[in-house]
Amino acid sequence: MKVQEGKYKNIDKSSCFLLDDSEKFSVLSLENNTNEVKHYQYVLPKSCLQLYFCLHQESKVAFQMEHCRINLEPKEAGMVYFEQENMPLLFELQPNSQIITVLISVNYLHSLFSSEQNYIINFDDFKSGKPIIETKATNPLIQTVIHQLSVTKLHGTLHSLYIRGKIYELLSLYFNMSEESDAERCPFMANEETVAQIKKAKDIIIENMANPPSLEELAKMVGLNIKKLKMGFKEFYGLPVFTFLLNYKMEHSKKLLSESNMNVNEIALQVGYSTSSHFIAAFKKKFGITPKQFMKQD
Repeated sequence: MKVQEGKYKNIDKSSCFLLDDSEKFSVLSLENNTNEVKHYQYVLPKSCLQLYFCLHQESKVAFQMEHCRINLEPKEAGMVYFEQENMPLLFELQPNSQIITVLISVNYLHSLFSSEQNYIINFDDFKSGKPIIETKATNPLIQTVIHQLSVTKLHGTLHSLYIRGKIYELLSLYFNMSEESDAERCPFMANEETVAQIKKAKDIIIENMANPPSLEELAKMVGLNIKKLKMGFKEFYGLPVFTFLLNYKMEHSKKLLSESNMNVNEIALQVGYSTSSHFIAAFKKKFGITPKQFMKQD
């Protein structure tokens, strides 16, 4: 189905763009405060990664053709990439709806993810024209940032500074893949095999938290060189290997203190401390209280 002539109104950049920096990222806010469905279009001058955040009512975004689209419910986000210049974006907003759009230069996004060009983040998929189209629910932290973007009233230099700061915050939250995430993956990791190897490394150190392998041993166990293991793990989980493990051990020990009948000495041994004093010191450094003080809180 082709785009209906006259149906879509061209976006007025002066009134809709919160920030326009095509070399890095641009931010577009579209709002329909009427009782009618509204249609807008914007032509992307060059390929970029697109993030869409829906507020209030359902919104739809199509890409050149009306049938090629994503449907977003409130508190949902969409990530889209097409290797195509001058591609029309077609917005359909229900009454009393709003959508925030972030358009990001792929090269600039890569510079935020990694200082090693084309090492962890592989741009071959982008260059081949392989599309990315996915939607997911947003968490309360992302929803807060989106709301702040939608209501900002600052002007001039302060406006630009505020918007940029919020976009960096939004990107860090959107691409944060914590251990509890349902989508435990980075969309720019080189390939699925590397993802599987990084996940396997995490599983190995957790299973052997009391006596974890060295980085050299871990790299051999998962079939990666040390540099790629270190960079890939930090890219994927947001922390170096053993910082991640320490955090996991501390959180696991809290769970044992709350839910088991084990004493402090037993828990210290289970999470890999030869003496309870070392465990107590690490626990207090992490949480600000000793294990016994934590138990009394329960």
